[in-house]
Amino acid sequence: MIHKPWGMISQFVNPAKRKKKLLGDLYDFPEGTMAIGRLDVPSEGLLLLTTDGKVSAEIRSSKFEKEYYVQVDGQITQEAIEQLKTGVEIAFNGKKYVTKPGKASIISDPKFPLRSQKIRDERHGPTSWISITIKEGKFRQVRKMTAAVGYPTLRLIRVRIGEIELGNLEVGAVKEVKNLTSIHSNMGNSIF
Repeated sequence: MIHKPWGMISQFVNPAKRKKKLLGDLYDFPEGTMAIGRLDVPSEGLLLLTTDGKVSAEIRSSKFEKEYYVQVDGQITQEAIEQLKTGVEIAFNGKKYVTKPGKASIISDPKFPLRSQKIRDERHGPTSWISITIKEGKFRQVRKMTAAVGYPTLRLIRVRIGEIELGNLEVGAVKEVKNLTSIHSNMGNSIF
């Protein structure tokens, strides 16, 4: 598991040859290591890695919850939270898509370390933090969901996949997961 920093591509190869940092810049991973799912460049937080494609497919499936802490623009209302829980209409692959029901709640500022690019300051109005838990993972889904209810995402940090939590893992740090019983009892020790 790693704590993916802001501004990093969730890949080991950069096909666009842009000057972005790659996961391999963090650590000397075993050959064949791949990210399980992705976090887009401006997103941060928990990312699991493996050399086993079956493990990757299993964890990316809708069997496992993915929880995100999201800083949004404005003081989010309980009405917007209820919409996020029941599902909202977003665009996916050029078509309208209604997200599956999930969990959402207003939380206090989780006090994550500042990221390398400043988000903004108080002069631009209030912000609030929410927790969103989903079992699906469409392209930029959480960002699209908060925008759909009128509160664009300013910062997005994945804090949990299944039972594995980001905890206090420092930004950019890598930690080997030895016991995967918290992910799936039949999967063995396949995650790096």
